[in-house]
Amino acid sequence: MIIKIDRNTKTPIYIQIRNQIRSMIFDGQLPAGFILPPERKLADSLGINRSTVLNAYRELKADGLVDSHVGKGTIVQSHLTEVSKGGGVINPPQWRQFFSQMAERSTMPLLRELLETANREDIISFAAGISGLEMDPIETLVGMETDLINQPSHFALKHTPTEGFLSLRENIALLMEKRGVSCSIEEIMVLSGSQQGIDLAARVFIDPGDVIIVEEPSFFSALQIFQSVGARVMGVPVDENGMQIDILEQVLQRYRPKFIYTMPTYQNPSGVSMSLERRKALIELAYKRKVLILEDDPYGELRFEGNRLPPLKEIDKYGHVIYLSTFSKILFPGIRIGWMVAPKPVINQFAMAKQMADLHANSISQWIVDRFLSSGSLDQHIKKICTEYEIRRDLMLESLMNNPIEGLKWNKPLGGFYLWCKLPERTPYSALLVKAAQNGVVYVPGTAFYLGGREEEYIRLNYTYPPRESIKLGVDKLKKSISETLDSIPKTQKIRLSEIKPIV
Repeated sequence: MIIKIDRNTKTPIYIQIRNQIRSMIFDGQLPAGFILPPERKLADSLGINRSTVLNAYRELKADGLVDSHVGKGTIVQSHLTEVSKGGGVINPPQWRQFFSQMAERSTMPLLRELLETANREDIISFAAGISGLEMDPIETLVGMETDLINQPSHFALKHTPTEGFLSLRENIALLMEKRGVSCSIEEIMVLSGSQQGIDLAARVFIDPGDVIIVEEPSFFSALQIFQSVGARVMGVPVDENGMQIDILEQVLQRYRPKFIYTMPTYQNPSGVSMSLERRKALIELAYKRKVLILEDDPYGELRFEGNRLPPLKEIDKYGHVIYLSTFSKILFPGIRIGWMVAPKPVINQFAMAKQMADLHANSISQWIVDRFLSSGSLDQHIKKICTEYEIRRDLMLESLMNNPIEGLKWNKPLGGFYLWCKLPERTPYSALLVKAAQNGVVYVPGTAFYLGGREEEYIRLNYTYPPRESIKLGVDKLKKSISETLDSIPKTQKIRLSEIKPIV
């Protein structure tokens, strides 16, 4: 056992001795049962007082690493050494055993794999739910760095109220006025993206076993969030006019949900918008059944054609609607600034939950969005991106119609980000995913948007992210993949119900 003393350091000598012996025990150099040198012998070899060694041994004993026995001396007692020596190789922790039930419910490996594939440089991605790179209003950032540095109190680098910058909430209130909703700044809270609002709603409203009603198909992250907190999630089908209110009413006769989650305008993934008649009927039904509505409106400003439809929050006169929206779909996606409009008691409760989650939304991001809104540039920017996204949507539609695949169907959204396609019958969706990736194109399969992963015959295509020149090429790759996948299946292959044998 070799110990070196540094007399030039401020660390006491007995601590130096203690630390070096500890390291040797943890490293396995001093195994369990090893007898340390007697205090006097070690003191003499180091040229120090016996009391110094005695103090070091006392520290080690207090740490549970050694023990003293009359007639036997000071003996190493490290259990760590026993474990490392007894089994040879120590296996890494089996992490899944440590995960909570909530973590176990928060799995969606297919989407993780899609994200990894979509980031490859040789892939054309129709999977991304983000704006086009060319649409970022970079010019608005010019000069902001200087303004930030010259702030006397570095305002944009300090903490903000959990509810968000006062000036930003004032600008959001003005924006909501344009959307037909009159609200005070006390009824607005800034979020780290509107998806955080969904997560906070789950934390504030849902206890395990509570019923939540969603559209089917629906935003996959919302489904994942609700299921992760133990909610019973019930789906109501969507058609070309949005959520089917007659079926919703039947569900409400049987269940008493905490709230209804809906994306009524340019829905993700279907791209459809709820008709005005159904919006009014949904609000009336919410009043009748005394149920809340969580309205998610990330795409409402992205209208290419057709009449403007009012948000549910605009129709709601009695505070049943909690409204979520975001700047991530119309400005920089990485800014991650969204907001909520709700009655004051709801804002107060959500603020407490948000304070525990992240204290407040990113200060610089809030400051950038506030400056952008104050500049008056938002309306012109939205007009610009709507013009471009309409062109890209039409390019995708034209590419699908050119030499179409028999049985492949799609809708024509009037705004938003997505086309919703139905694959030809007999298309094996998992085989198509692999074939499409091999051919250099990715998308999101419809299974991600349904409870229990049903509806394998649908896919979602995003037209806002890929540049114009990539859209036709990507659609051609997709159609080729569908054809090749279908050709690989024997035409006569069918499985009759009577032929399915049990597994025993």
